[in-house]
Amino acid sequence: MGTVLKLFELAARANRVGLAVTRVGLVVVLVWIGGLKVYKYEADGIVPFVANSSFMSFFYADANNYKAHMNPEGAVVPENRAWHEANRTYPFAIGLGSVIVLYGLLIALNPWLPQAAAVGSFLVFVMSFVTLSFLITTPECWVPDRGGPEHGFPLLSGAGRLVVKDAIMMGAALVTMADSAKAYLRNRAGRTSASRTAEVVVA
Repeated sequence: MGTVLKLFELAARANRVGLAVTRVGLVVVLVWIGGLKVYKYEADGIVPFVANSSFMSFFYADANNYKAHMNPEGAVVPENRAWHEANRTYPFAIGLGSVIVLYGLLIALNPWLPQAAAVGSFLVFVMSFVTLSFLITTPECWVPDRGGPEHGFPLLSGAGRLVVKDAIMMGAALVTMADSAKAYLRNRAGRTSASRTAEVVVA
């Protein structure tokens, strides 16, 4: 029993390590996934989400006809690539990727500018909320009806399983936002206290 208790005590002290791992994980995922948006296979892959989103479909020139021009991951179909060029698929993906990388870099600033990290975490929370809305707007998130008995809600497709994981990112962003905000307030209170002490000494 004593050994079990010690393990729980050790686990209870792991909150700071866990928070650090959470923050690093967010930075790695955001910078990596955002950076991948410069590659055309990744830009092709997000088309169903964007085309069906009320928030983002206007970025595409022809959001309604994407299904006939989807490229299998890793494949290159020149005709489809030409359609995506005209659809503004690739410029949009680069812009989106740049924003995602920026969010990751903001969170990485926590040791020096916790206020910026708090803002970055909040923006990731909002982004995750938008991403989770794809479960409602994107038909490709659910197993399609191809004659078998297993299709539709609640049977997530590969795309749906990818999207639902953003619930974890949303929670992680809230945790890091709160921690960065506390760090900023502590730093601000320390500076204010130091300033008042200096004023008293001078006086």
